[in-house]
Amino acid sequence: MIGVDTVPQGPLVDRALAVLREGPVDAVALCAAAFALPGAPPVVAERLASALLGADPRVQRRADGRWGLVAAAAGSPLVEGCAFAVVDCETTGMRATGDDRVTEVAVVLVQGDRREVVFASLVNPGRPIPPMVAAITGISDALVRGAPSFAEIADPLRAALAGRVFVAHNARFDWGFLGAEFRRHTGFALEGPRLCTVRLARRLLRGVGSCGLDNLSQYLGIANEARHRATGDALATARLLEHLVGLARGAGVRTLDDLTALAEGRRPAAAPA
Repeated sequence: MIGVDTVPQGPLVDRALAVLREGPVDAVALCAAAFALPGAPPVVAERLASALLGADPRVQRRADGRWGLVAAAAGSPLVEGCAFAVVDCETTGMRATGDDRVTEVAVVLVQGDRREVVFASLVNPGRPIPPMVAAITGISDALVRGAPSFAEIADPLRAALAGRVFVAHNARFDWGFLGAEFRRHTGFALEGPRLCTVRLARRLLRGVGSCGLDNLSQYLGIANEARHRATGDALATARLLEHLVGLARGAGVRTLDDLTALAEGRRPAAAPA
């Protein structure tokens, strides 16, 4: 899977994927091995397989009628060919899997020379926003009262992310919150490549001190007139990404795998020895 997508989750899905990793099987064999339903009629087996796996981008029904895993794309895409979905979330707090919720989310597409906001919305979190958080972000209970719930933005947000490389400044935070919200409201989980500009900056910007967004923006002359708002921070992160990718390519990075390896502290395959 080259880009981000949402995928079904649960023990039945996990068992089905384990079976399919051994090779393609027909629906009857899949039901027997993964669902503990030996001897299921073919029509029933097909319906069960379709209901569970039909929307899963990792799985396909082959021309011969068997179910199998989608073959991985040959090789890693070149960096210049990647579409990056640069994301920022504002939230009620820090606990993605606890009581905290997303209050605003924005996605900026970076692809070649293109930098464009492709999604931005306030989100009604369904719970009070702590006064300290409201003071920092300017997002209050009154501001989100008429905003859509996450369930209402899930489909257009998924479309903005689909097929693109997920990027955020401290990607673990934004990925964690959006993943938790998708699971909570759709029953699906986020899956796909992601890149953290904090980690990438630590590898490429020596002597800069803090790799917080404020410090890096000041260091690189990146204006951000809407700090602690999703669109402002996503646009600033998009400009930071462009700068970092330029440095990485100058250091020999050519593919997405090279770029993620660099961010993770591994030697990129394309980097000079």
